[in-house]
Amino acid sequence: MTEYGRGPGSEPWHPEDPLYGDGGWDGQQAHAGHQPAYGGQPQHQHYPQQPQQPGYGDWGNGQAQQYDQHQYGQQQYPQQPYDPQQYQQQYVPQGQQTYHEGYQEGGWDGTGSHAHVPYAADPGDPYGQQAAAYGAEQPDFYGTPDAYPPPEPPARRRAEPEPPPEPEAEEKPDWDPGPDQGEHAFFAGGGADDDEDDDEPDGRGGRRGRGGKDVKTPKGKKKGRNGCACLVVVLVFAGGIGGVGYFGYNFYQNRYGAAPDFSGSGTGQSVSVQIPEGAGGAQIGRLLKEAGVVKSVDAFVSAATNNPDGDKIQAGAYILKKEMSAQSAVEMMLDGDSQANVMVTPGQRNVRVYKVIDEKLGLSAGTTKKVAEKQYKTLGLPSWANDNSQIKDPLEGFLFPGTYAAAKGMKPEAVLKAMVSNAAKQYATYDLEDKAKALKLDSPLQLVTVASLVQAEGKTVDDYRKMAEVIYNRLDRANPETYGFLQFDSTFNYLKSESNIEISESEINSNKDPYNTYTNKGLPPGPIGNPGDVAIKATLNPTDDGWYYFVATDGVSKTEFAKTHEEFQRLKDKFNESTGN
Repeated sequence: MTEYGRGPGSEPWHPEDPLYGDGGWDGQQAHAGHQPAYGGQPQHQHYPQQPQQPGYGDWGNGQAQQYDQHQYGQQQYPQQPYDPQQYQQQYVPQGQQTYHEGYQEGGWDGTGSHAHVPYAADPGDPYGQQAAAYGAEQPDFYGTPDAYPPPEPPARRRAEPEPPPEPEAEEKPDWDPGPDQGEHAFFAGGGADDDEDDDEPDGRGGRRGRGGKDVKTPKGKKKGRNGCACLVVVLVFAGGIGGVGYFGYNFYQNRYGAAPDFSGSGTGQSVSVQIPEGAGGAQIGRLLKEAGVVKSVDAFVSAATNNPDGDKIQAGAYILKKEMSAQSAVEMMLDGDSQANVMVTPGQRNVRVYKVIDEKLGLSAGTTKKVAEKQYKTLGLPSWANDNSQIKDPLEGFLFPGTYAAAKGMKPEAVLKAMVSNAAKQYATYDLEDKAKALKLDSPLQLVTVASLVQAEGKTVDDYRKMAEVIYNRLDRANPETYGFLQFDSTFNYLKSESNIEISESEINSNKDPYNTYTNKGLPPGPIGNPGDVAIKATLNPTDDGWYYFVATDGVSKTEFAKTHEEFQRLKDKFNESTGN
């Protein structure tokens, strides 16, 4: 044992030993080969620098040469400048001694005692005391309150006094945006600890917000960020569930639920609804819904489908009531009394159409006729219409057969315009100008005039083509049968505004009106009625059998044709017998 007690025995080292206290936090010797610096910081000890010795220590006489640098084995290390990073942590193999810069160490003498160390421990270094030998009981030289200047070991740390609560009005926010300029602490970590008091002291191990600042809450208060976040999540989920339920209910109602519908036969308020040509159930339902008659389109379509006559609803105007059940609306539309329409039938003359329009619109008799005479140029006639100054009615032949809306409150010109527009549309599909030339007629208007004669004189569909041939043959002024005279009773009845089949020859022969085809060759100035599709098509495609004459032998519906005058005379006698003349 040496005088400092650094022998191999269990005697504790002397406190004045320069290496005394070179141990861990609890006064125990550090593990061999691993000497960390306290708190992760290098320890700075300053000792006088000794000149380098060129030789090695004298191992035989117990005296050792003094070196400022470590000697290890045969290697001599040159003196280097002090680098704190180099000595922050040193590792050596197990069983080898760690040497610290600044201590003069010698070799061992033959007896194993340590050489003399000429330097005493630095009294200003609180850690310059070397601990006792391994296994010995270690005294605590750090019992005083000021033994550990900051930073202190973890076991010695005391909680810092809590700051006094700040005034409520000047309460600061409990989070620091730090360098991220406002990032909420909830998204910066630590959200799981929001409900705990932040009692940990500052420093190592404490919870720190972004930017190196602690996220603190005054004592006794709970952080509310998680509560707000949970409230937002609950509201989002509640809104989502409510939205799914709403759309789910609507989907179920639209697909499986009964369609919305009124009940009963409607209120006392009447409304006029116009149904266009070719409208289907869904389109009719939409028009009724817009007018306030039915509550939904689906309800009307369902009611029309369940009614065996639901597909017989025609185009035109209907006088219905508001807020009717769909079933009542369908039944009322199938009832003729609800229809507010004007129906133009094939061959019908304009004077009859004008009268019906006055009745439907609640106008005085003759009102519509006067409008037609004054406004015919503004109603949409084709450019080739009204090409003869002797025409009695420019609209004759242009009120195309069909059903048209005519409810109270409408103006007569609106009803007439719908009819004329339809006629112009239909005639355009037949290419009347080219067809007129092919049939040796002067204009499309003459084709319409021929069609009106076919419609007026024919009794059945089979008669129309033969009747058209009779007209074309008799217009040929070179034929020896008629020499260009039509001699139709229908033209004379037109100028007389009558429908009389019993006309005396004296009456006929005395009337020189241009519409009297008994006294005037060729066609009348204009149509004598409104022909339909069948008569128009027959006019464009007549037979070619040589017919020149025809007689309604029963006086009503049966028409017979003849090619010669003799045959015509026999048919005329047959007619006289059937009528008793």
